[in-house]
Amino acid sequence: MSALSLRGVYAAYPDGAGVRVLLDHVDLDVAPGEVVVVTGASGSGKSTLLALAGLLRRPADGDVLIAGTSTARLSERKRTALRAERIGLIYQSANLVPTLTAREQLELVGHIAGAPRAATRARADDLLAELGLTTRAGALPAQLSGGERQRVGIARALMGRPQVLLADEPTASLDPALAEEVATMLAVQTRKHQLATVIVTHDDAPRRHADRHLALRGGTVQELALSS
Repeated sequence: MSALSLRGVYAAYPDGAGVRVLLDHVDLDVAPGEVVVVTGASGSGKSTLLALAGLLRRPADGDVLIAGTSTARLSERKRTALRAERIGLIYQSANLVPTLTAREQLELVGHIAGAPRAATRARADDLLAELGLTTRAGALPAQLSGGERQRVGIARALMGRPQVLLADEPTASLDPALAEEVATMLAVQTRKHQLATVIVTHDDAPRRHADRHLALRGGTVQELALSS
């Protein structure tokens, strides 16, 4: 079973006197352990695709299934709960809370979910160790390098043991060496934890570690060779 499925997803917005179609009844399946990279020109619908897959927006038509669960008729409360339980989100700038240490960024996720404090601390420390951040656990975001901040963002996205991982331009603000490091780490974590990972990017680094490369063009998803 696919961990993430889009079925006939349609999204558009008013454009002058007409309508601009971003996603024209798109179908997409992402399996556990698979990294899918999505590219496309600015305004092609990449961010819209992630927002729909992450249950942050509803499609005008079609359905998004998370681990086989249809979300088309779910209430906003149930969609929010499903997102918290099954989906991890990674942002371009990591979006860390400036006043929280690396460990506290992760612990906040457990606190919001109502997890026991001891279990939350243990999970946070395990992830920090896994991503090579043990010695940086007490550092504030301003004390971390760009690559370290993005690794904290990855660890935070994994705190809830998601099945789907969505990353929006996760290497865009990094130099080539750090971009390669973060792209490698995303691929490793995807396979280790059997995540269905979708990365929207303009960079080459994530594509080098992808299982599939998709391009958004004219509202449709086209599969490209990984060398394209």
